[in-house]
Amino acid sequence: MPLEKRDFDAIVIGSGPNGLAAGILMQQKGLRVLVIEAKSATGGGMRTAELTLPGFKHDVCSAVHPLAAASPFFRTLPLKQYGLEYLRPAIEAAHPLDGGLAAAVYADIEKTASQLGEDKQIYLDLIGGAVNQWPYIDADTLGPLSFPKHPLRLAAFGINALQPATLLAKQFKTEKARALFAGMAAHSIQPLSNIATSAIGLVLMANAHLGGWVIPKGGSQQIAEALTAYFKHLGGTVQLDTYVKSLSQLPSAHALLFDVTPKQILEIAGHKFSSIYKWQLERYRYGDGVFKVDWALDGPTPFTANECKLAGTVHLGGTLAEIAASEKSSSAGKHSENPYVLFAQQSLIDATRAPEGKHTAWAYCHVPNGSKKDMTDIIERQIERFAPSFRERILARHTFNTAQMQEYNANYIGGDINGGVIDIGQLFTRPVLRWSPYKTSAKGIYICSSSTPPGGGVHGMCGYHAAKRALSDVFNIK
Repeated sequence: MPLEKRDFDAIVIGSGPNGLAAGILMQQKGLRVLVIEAKSATGGGMRTAELTLPGFKHDVCSAVHPLAAASPFFRTLPLKQYGLEYLRPAIEAAHPLDGGLAAAVYADIEKTASQLGEDKQIYLDLIGGAVNQWPYIDADTLGPLSFPKHPLRLAAFGINALQPATLLAKQFKTEKARALFAGMAAHSIQPLSNIATSAIGLVLMANAHLGGWVIPKGGSQQIAEALTAYFKHLGGTVQLDTYVKSLSQLPSAHALLFDVTPKQILEIAGHKFSSIYKWQLERYRYGDGVFKVDWALDGPTPFTANECKLAGTVHLGGTLAEIAASEKSSSAGKHSENPYVLFAQQSLIDATRAPEGKHTAWAYCHVPNGSKKDMTDIIERQIERFAPSFRERILARHTFNTAQMQEYNANYIGGDINGGVIDIGQLFTRPVLRWSPYKTSAKGIYICSSSTPPGGGVHGMCGYHAAKRALSDVFNIK
């Protein structure tokens, strides 16, 4: 029986990578789709602005995009035709230690392993195994819990991925290799002693040797603009400057997909949900927040280690033990005086980011959810530990505490950029334990944000899978 005529077939609320991915897939299937965005431009976390001085382009939220390059859905889209150009640094990522030493991740896995000395073969076995498995398990890993296409390959990956990072890192013999892995695993934004914290470390390291830790030329906004342009080319409609607070604001549609977290969807559509589903959403857990700083610099960051001078991303925090202590501290509601700092220097490989001869830098550290503490001095001291006289290069700075992060992007509850903690309790059961995590208890209403599997990151797979579910349920399209 054909569906009755409505203003749109589907409406997507929120235009982050997941909202745009959902809109694109449904538009590709011939539906009439409206994407609604609260801000004056699409993108969610993919935005670029002159936060410090004229001519200095800073990525407001996301900066380096290994999962965008790795995304099974984004790889199918003709985004290059819509102006998206990825740049790859000479060194994907680096991790300095005291004394001028640093570990580096190169595109070439042999080169990376060789600089780890006695850990060379361990790296080739552990990370090389993940590299070999990834092309077979990427879709299953970046999706909801289901029976895998390659169960033995996923099991081989899972044996290591499910381990706490503090345990897996100790397979390495040297502090250099252990610290390198700890810096990767700390992207999980939780204590490294937690089960499955090795997963994000393995995924990020493997993709450094595959698609790379790419940086969009011109800024992260270019990903959003390319996705939006392609969506419009397909016939999709975008409505900006519209903050949705009630279902009554929306035109009629057969399916509603929300690129928001449980807190917001409860406020907007909670009255439509069953009592048990509302109860489940209310119990959803948000994770640590971030304190972020952007700098306009008079020159490149003066790292002591040469590897750091060439890396697009630098993990600052010292040894495995130091990083583990930092992550445990923020998770326990405390502020570390020696925090793990994720540092990016996009202008090293993208001349469009700063005036000639000048540079930008981007960094954040993890803090307790909702923290108002100014971490600027602490972060800059951590940078100067490995880049003496860094502060002498600063022309201007811009900061975001957790409240300002949430004000900028309503999905960042308490400064949580992952849409909820991604520990083993919410890895595949986000936002609630259901056969389809994207489908709410209300007919035609879905969640497509990073609060659903596979979680945070610019990959669009949450939106892709939510759209597939809606296409099947509402429109009988496979």
